[in-house]
Amino acid sequence: MVYTPTHPRKVRGLLVHQTQIEKNEEKATKGEKRKQEVESIIHQKESEIRQEDIEASYLVPEVEHFVDTPEVRELGDRIKLWIDAGYPVHLIGPTGCGKTTLAMNTAVELGRPVVWINGDESISTTDLIGGYSQLEKESLRDRYVHNVFKGKDIVKVEWIDNPLALACKYGYTLVYNEFSRTMPVANNVLLSVFEEGILELPTKFSQERYIKVHPDFNAILTSNSVEYAGVHRPQDALLDRMVGMYMDYYSFDTEVKIVIAHTGLKKHDAERIVKVVRALREKVSDTQKPGTRASVMVGRGLKALDSQKPASLENLFIDVMATKTSSPADFLEKQNLVRDALLALK
Repeated sequence: MVYTPTHPRKVRGLLVHQTQIEKNEEKATKGEKRKQEVESIIHQKESEIRQEDIEASYLVPEVEHFVDTPEVRELGDRIKLWIDAGYPVHLIGPTGCGKTTLAMNTAVELGRPVVWINGDESISTTDLIGGYSQLEKESLRDRYVHNVFKGKDIVKVEWIDNPLALACKYGYTLVYNEFSRTMPVANNVLLSVFEEGILELPTKFSQERYIKVHPDFNAILTSNSVEYAGVHRPQDALLDRMVGMYMDYYSFDTEVKIVIAHTGLKKHDAERIVKVVRALREKVSDTQKPGTRASVMVGRGLKALDSQKPASLENLFIDVMATKTSSPADFLEKQNLVRDALLALK
């Protein structure tokens, strides 16, 4: 006959007989389970808060004074056509022609949250996909049972998603501005995203190393032409997975409307400014051509003039054009070009 120190009788769902060790172990188990539940709830809430902060950090700036002309609308519709066909769109064109504004406005019109990143030579793959923000070591000591000591060290790591990972995971639209200013090696991660619909997180050591790209994920990229300083030619394998749309400067009428929208100038003054800027474009090299942004800058300068102390319109143009001068001789040449363009208006 085998002696059993306890029997299975229960009162109100609890065992009648338990040894002290069994009671302590049960108490410890319940305490640990409850602790894990609380930690899980806290972690979930913290994750939600961090997610909101992260998304807010990369949200596209609000587009102000967007001018919707048939010319602009046609470009936007072409972008959305290729997005609907399942391809990322790469807008290529000279600086100041309106690529970024068009990309941001079209991304908003797609109806999904939009995240943003601005490319430059310091951007790495981690800046695109994310990384570990902190490494925390926690020591746990169990003293529930007398004369019994248990210890363990828990290492906690916190992974923070960056724009590309956020867009792929939740189906956001990614606006990658100045895409070609990023070193090509950093953009290799986009190959599998655009082709296989999989984002690999090479620095993440867990079961979530691969993210299946959300079906609502979209991408719009902008680049200056390769002739510009600081621009890298992207790898052909990546270019083959995107649709490239070349943008040039808008028509005269569209540029005039953009200047009026941004400055509040009268149509006559806006037309004078745009005529001079367009005349200067024909006289300088491609990398120094003034864009629509230059027209807006001159317009705002004209709007800000003190009516009691009017400055020369010539000086406003020279100041804006001087940002792309390389020598005193170059500056003198641009000064003469501005004067000739203004004289042609008279």
